[in-house]
Amino acid sequence: MSRYYSAYNLTVASDIAMPELTTVQPVSDLTSDVTVRIGALPEKPSDDLEQIGPFRWANQTAYWLEIPEVARILVQNGSDILVDPAPDVDEASLRAFVLGPSFGAILHQRNLLVMHGNTIRLGDKCIICVGPSGAGKSTLSAGFQRRGYQVLADDVVPITAEGLALPGFPRIKLWQETADQLEIDTSPLQRIRPQLFKYNVPVTDAYVGPALPVRWVYILNSEHRDDVRIDELRGMARLQPILDNTYSGRLVLGPAAKAQQLRMASQLAAKIRLARITRPRGGFTVDTMVDKILADIAEHP
Repeated sequence: MSRYYSAYNLTVASDIAMPELTTVQPVSDLTSDVTVRIGALPEKPSDDLEQIGPFRWANQTAYWLEIPEVARILVQNGSDILVDPAPDVDEASLRAFVLGPSFGAILHQRNLLVMHGNTIRLGDKCIICVGPSGAGKSTLSAGFQRRGYQVLADDVVPITAEGLALPGFPRIKLWQETADQLEIDTSPLQRIRPQLFKYNVPVTDAYVGPALPVRWVYILNSEHRDDVRIDELRGMARLQPILDNTYSGRLVLGPAAKAQQLRMASQLAAKIRLARITRPRGGFTVDTMVDKILADIAEHP
């Protein structure tokens, strides 16, 4: 029996319980934007899929993900996720790969610019913080949330051709060490996967509403220095960092899709303040980072 949820302004009908998502009233599957089903898949992907990484294959309309001892997953047409679980796998592990890379593929297939970052609401606009895994994106989101700002999305940020960020679902993912630094008690929280000390931190005042214009994008970086530094990126240096910080950029296949991705990234670059934040590798606090970003936003509204 399907359960019904909302994420990224899409209605999701799912065979898998997804407590991370916002529950919506039951509707007909015919009106659902995305379906998540449990079902059998072949042992190997079809020959028309190109291998794009370890355990990953794709073409312009399909994405095959194989996670040893967890599941095989086929994502198709921007609307269908078929999950073939391994024996005795836990549902938390299934959800981790459905809500992360599988939804990332859905959003790519729906012709959105998908960024690897976190989104925070500031008034009627929003800020996106991007960077590689471990750069501190979720830590910053938790820092902004603690100041009373609303979180739109964690990790996967879809942006429309008009430069609007779609809200995701109400959670932030934090490692135990980061939770300790932020004085967050993890004892009542659910782990992302049973073997990981990484937790789903619910966002109690998550943003629920229409997509918001992206006004500021900050690229997180770290090096051996004594203070937090913010440097604006100008001219031709603006486009590549956006492309470099897309989520699973290898899913963009074919000349038409690549041209559209380039066009959307260029249009976004023309509308935003884009800056690189360089922080010390140690000896700084998330409050310092939040203060610096808010000060920069005040100077560049």
